[in-house]
Amino acid sequence: MTAIQVASLPPALQGKDVIAQAKTGSGKTAAFALALLAKLDARVFSVQGLVLCPTRELADQVTTEIRRLARAEDNVKVVTLCGGVPLRGQAASLENGAHVVVGTPGRVIDHLERGNLNLDALTTLVLDEADRMLDMGFVDDIAKVAKQCPANRQTLLFSATYPDGIAKLAARFMRDPVTVKVAAQHSSDQIEQRWYEVTEDQRLPTLTRLLEHFRPESTLAFCNTKARCRAVSELLHAQGFSVLELHGDLEQRDRDQVLIRFVNGSCSVLVATDVAARGLDVTNLAAVINVDVTPDPEIHVHRIGRTGRAGQSGLALSLASMDEMGSVGRIEQIQGSPSVWYPVDELTPTGGGRLLPSKATVHINASRKDKIRPGDVLGALTADFGYSRDQVGKIDINEFATYVAVDRKIAHDVIAKLNSGKIKGRSVKARLLKD
Repeated sequence: MTAIQVASLPPALQGKDVIAQAKTGSGKTAAFALALLAKLDARVFSVQGLVLCPTRELADQVTTEIRRLARAEDNVKVVTLCGGVPLRGQAASLENGAHVVVGTPGRVIDHLERGNLNLDALTTLVLDEADRMLDMGFVDDIAKVAKQCPANRQTLLFSATYPDGIAKLAARFMRDPVTVKVAAQHSSDQIEQRWYEVTEDQRLPTLTRLLEHFRPESTLAFCNTKARCRAVSELLHAQGFSVLELHGDLEQRDRDQVLIRFVNGSCSVLVATDVAARGLDVTNLAAVINVDVTPDPEIHVHRIGRTGRAGQSGLALSLASMDEMGSVGRIEQIQGSPSVWYPVDELTPTGGGRLLPSKATVHINASRKDKIRPGDVLGALTADFGYSRDQVGKIDINEFATYVAVDRKIAHDVIAKLNSGKIKGRSVKARLLKD
C-alpha cells in the first residue's frame, strides 16, 4: 500500500470521518474507494456511495478506478454524473439502479432537484480534490448535496493541499474527523528539480531552450494565467512544436479532445493553468515546466508531482524572475531544501530535428451510443486492415466520438482505410486531429 492508504484506510474502515492530505499520484483514489466498497451491499439497488469531484475528467478517472477495484464484488454498478453530456441518458442509468455515483456538484444537484437521484440509503460521502472544489466556488453546491445525505453517513475528504477553507468545510460537514497527512515533498531521487533565473523578456525564449535542450517526449507547462497560456501556445506553435492549451475558456468538447490527445501521446506539450489541469493523469509524464512560479508553495508541490509517478523518474524545470523570489523562498520552506539553480547559457539544442510526438489521433464519427467498443476498433485496424498491435495506441470512446492514437507515420493511411472500410459492419468517417 502507499503511504496515504496505510494512514487513511484503518480509520476509514472503522467508519470514522477522515480528512486526508496527500500529493498527487499517491494512491488516494484507491484509499477512499476501498473504504466505500467495504461497506457496500451489492444486493441493495440504492445509491450507497457518492463521490464529488471538481472536474469531469477526474470523475471519469475515479469511476474507472472504482470499477476496477469492484471487479471482485457482485455486479457493483457505478454511474458518472457530469456536465457536457445529456441528462436523459444519466437519468436512465440511475433508473436502472446504481450503487455508487461519481459526479461534479452541479450535475449531481440537477439530478437531485429533478428527482432522478435519491440519497436516502447513502452510507459514504467522499469529497475528492476538496481544495480545488473550494477554488472553483463549489462550497454552496457541496452544502446543498450534503443536506440531502443522511446525517449518520461517513464523510471522507481528500485533498492535495490544505488551505484554510478545508478546516471550515470539515467543520460544516464532518463529525470528529481523523486527520492524516502524508509528507508533501517529493524525493529528489524521483524528481530532479532545476531552477533558472530569467528576466521577463527572457522567459518564453528560455522555455523554448529548455524543450530543445532536454527534448522531453511529453511536457506539462504550467502558467498562472489564461493570457500566459495563450502566449506560450502561440510561440511554441509558431516554432513548430506540437502544442495544445488547456484553460477555463475551452468548451467541454474541445477540452475533452485536448486531454485525450495529450494523454494518448499525440501532443508533445500541453500548456495549462492549475485549475484546468486538475484531475489530469498522464502515465510517464517526462517533464513539468513552471513557466510562472506559483505564489502558493503547495501548488508547486502538486504541479511537479505530476511527473515522477509510480516509481518513474521525472524532471521539474522552473523559470523565476527576481520578482518571484519571494514565492521561491516559500517553496524552499515547504520542501525543506534550497533550490538548485542552473545557468541559462548551458541550455543548447541537442539535435535530432523538431520534437514531434510519436503518435497522431484519428477522430472517428462513431461513439458509445453506436455500441462501439475499443475491441471493435482494434479488431478493424489489426485483423481487417493489417496493422500490428504495436502501431495502435490508446482508444477512447465517449458520447460523441471515438479517438484512436496510431503511429504518426501511418496516420493518413489509417484514415484512408477507415473511410473506405467498416467498423463492426458499419461505414464510418475518419479525420486527423491537428494542432
